[in-house]
Amino acid sequence: MFSQDKAKADIIFFGGDIITLNDDEPSPEAVAVRTGRILAVGSKDEIFQLKGNETRVVDLVGKTMMPGFVDAHSHVYGVGGQAIWANLLPPPEGEGSDIPALQRILRQYANDHSDIVKQTGWIVGFGYDESQLSEHRHPIRDELDAVSKDLPVYVIHPSGHLGVANGKALQLGGITATTKNPQGGIIRRGPDSREPNGVLEENAHFMLLTKMMSQDVDFNEAVFLKGVARYASYGYTTAQEGAASMLQVRIMANVAEKGKLPIDVVAYPNLLTDRNAVAQPWLRREYKNRFRVGGGKLILDGSPQAKTAWRDRPYYIPPEGHTSDYVGYSAASNEQVLRAMDEAFANGWQVLTHANGEAAIDLLIAAVREATKKHGPGDRRPVLVHGQFMREDQVDPIKELGIFPSLFPNHTYYWGDWHREQTVGPQRADNISPTGWMISRGMKFTSHHDAPVSLPDSMRVLEATVTRRTRTGDILGPWHRVPVTTALKVMTLWAAYQHFEENTKGSIEAGKLADFVVLSKNPTKVAPETIHSIKVLETIKEGCTVYRAGRENANA
Repeated sequence: MFSQDKAKADIIFFGGDIITLNDDEPSPEAVAVRTGRILAVGSKDEIFQLKGNETRVVDLVGKTMMPGFVDAHSHVYGVGGQAIWANLLPPPEGEGSDIPALQRILRQYANDHSDIVKQTGWIVGFGYDESQLSEHRHPIRDELDAVSKDLPVYVIHPSGHLGVANGKALQLGGITATTKNPQGGIIRRGPDSREPNGVLEENAHFMLLTKMMSQDVDFNEAVFLKGVARYASYGYTTAQEGAASMLQVRIMANVAEKGKLPIDVVAYPNLLTDRNAVAQPWLRREYKNRFRVGGGKLILDGSPQAKTAWRDRPYYIPPEGHTSDYVGYSAASNEQVLRAMDEAFANGWQVLTHANGEAAIDLLIAAVREATKKHGPGDRRPVLVHGQFMREDQVDPIKELGIFPSLFPNHTYYWGDWHREQTVGPQRADNISPTGWMISRGMKFTSHHDAPVSLPDSMRVLEATVTRRTRTGDILGPWHRVPVTTALKVMTLWAAYQHFEENTKGSIEAGKLADFVVLSKNPTKVAPETIHSIKVLETIKEGCTVYRAGRENANA
């Protein structure tokens, strides 16, 4: 709606498609910005009445402008790590197609990035994916020893829930034949001995990961900012760190205090390991220097594609070393989860809960129900993160209890074929990330990328949410496909609602922040299966360009 405010605009945008995602004014001709907020939205004639001598006029030249994307769930800090580690992702994002390729990439990385290897003392790779490797298995210790026996080598699964260590890394982690599996984790062993074969699942993986991470403040700040820059390059004006440690919260707050954040970052520390980070001065609903802690995180199970998610029935094909009745496992005890949820409700904290398998989702529902019964109803917006193997009978209690679903339809592209053939089988694969069940019940939800599990590629997320097309071209559960305009709201306005930020973000309306993304094409006007090819040309945060295609950093 056109504002009657007589103040002149700092910037006026016109000359292209403007998608507001405001149903009352979906496609105006122009937008005026003043002091970082949207001053007015309307016709070109109306908006140009706000032009003053100092107003900068931006002609979109036929391009499309829409609200900046709001990250519903991911790990911006981890994306910074992904940016500096060896890229082991399979095509099309990398060349990790088989184990010899992984070895070649790691050797080349150690040679080309000797400064990072020297600084950290480790050779680290991210993104190996056994579902896409020609061997269809994890690499093992001996294969990483072939890269180096003198330096620790560690490669991380794209789920972030598993990793593989060489002998030196196992030694530094104190992991031997006599080491017991930690609660919620597994140290995989050789077939004929108790010797670790290098593959570490869940809490065993996290145990080694903490030993690997550098404590150097300058190094960590640089890693974090690399992650933030990557989000801006994909059109995100709000990023999330969805499982922060105390160290990471301090690093992020320090970067913010120095005025270095080009976009907003909201963090959710792990309530079971870093509960003290959910505290003042970081915990708040408003950003300070573009950073805040929004609440806490709970992790109830593992990764569906890695077959560590906690199910209510056996996996279609069990992972190596397990029998046909294997259902995955929990990452925390029922008592821990109930106690943490109770504390969160008592303190008014928002909780993001990682739950992929049916059994994990049952536990989340039980914990929220118990906490609501004790503390009464309220607008707390607890979030179900992922919900990959959700049953339809779980949707109604989720709606009833006010649990907000943040789903992961990106999986339909990256691992849809794997789910169909390996994890849940053809019938249940159709209902992974069941967005259609939410739409049919009139529920808001969000769609995320969980980077670095997949790249924070907004157009890939959008296309996967709309088409549910797999790598091989199959369509998983066509009844769960989401109309393009709705999918755009899912990634903007509804994601802002998830974060209690719907009054300031997510749509182009007078009074909201001037957070925009400029795209090469209008996603509502192209064939859905080509959305992924749309380019992010510019990202604008509060009226200032923080990314422009062709320039690494336009924050100037």
